[in-house]
Amino acid sequence: MTDCLFCRIVAGEIPADVVAETDSVIAFRDIAPKAPVHVLVVPRSHLANVAEVANADPGLLADMTALAQGIADAECGGQFRLIFNTGAEAGQSVFHAHGHVLGGAPLGWEPA
Repeated sequence: MTDCLFCRIVAGEIPADVVAETDSVIAFRDIAPKAPVHVLVVPRSHLANVAEVANADPGLLADMTALAQGIADAECGGQFRLIFNTGAEAGQSVFHAHGHVLGGAPLGWEPA
């Protein structure tokens, strides 16, 4: 999808601060971090949200989670929050599935 921001990052058309990657997943720092560690974990294939990932390829969702854990192990002592927003009303602004790895400090509950 040429108009998808994350597809363009995956393709190398838009620069990103990549922190980890596998054959199926790429992770890069969020440009507007909400915690000391805020990394987006994104499948290389275009799927709109986490539910689509789970339905299309449960192994891909496992790959995303494993990469998130690896980032947390390296950057925040293994402790992290992993958030998937699904739909505009839930806060999803880029409609390419992605998980937010948040950590590096005590995190409190912050309702929308």
